[in-house]
Amino acid sequence: MPHTASRYLAEGPRVGIRHFTYEDGAEFIARARESKDLHQPWLFPPTTDAAYAGYAGRLIEDRSKAGFLVCEKDADGAIAGFININNIVEGGFQCGALGYGVFAHAAGRGLMREAMGLVVDYAFGPMRLHRLEINAQPGNAASIALARGAGFRLEGFSPNMIYIDGAWRDHERWAITAEMRAAR
Repeated sequence: MPHTASRYLAEGPRVGIRHFTYEDGAEFIARARESKDLHQPWLFPPTTDAAYAGYAGRLIEDRSKAGFLVCEKDADGAIAGFININNIVEGGFQCGALGYGVFAHAAGRGLMREAMGLVVDYAFGPMRLHRLEINAQPGNAASIALARGAGFRLEGFSPNMIYIDGAWRDHERWAITAEMRAAR
């Protein structure tokens, strides 16, 4: 089912971002299955109806999360990837942690870089966040390049930070603030 530009929260020349829906399940699952070799060992997006329903439900219903689908404007809104803001803390902190993935058919085309800019601007604009963080495994060169390209700065290293694929994994911590974004 084609997605119209009117459904986008923000859009650039090639992509638009919009929130997840339950109806996106079949397309998301198919893209995730096609992208298994690209994602692993870094990322394990849902590949079954039940897993997608739980995943999307958390992004749709939990106020401490915001999920954004990256959609290709020239491909009738086909889903190219996703960027989620997790662990959103309001009050004096106004911060969230980003998680993201591109699907294989869209990898290496700069679509995620464009989408990352849209999400960061949306987070610092309508969402009124002040700080965004990215935790990336040191060997995940593509993830680190996306963080760096979006203006995030390296702030530190955390050994054994996140449990992924059966083990505690080291992560580099990257961050950007609204002031940093405004200065770009």
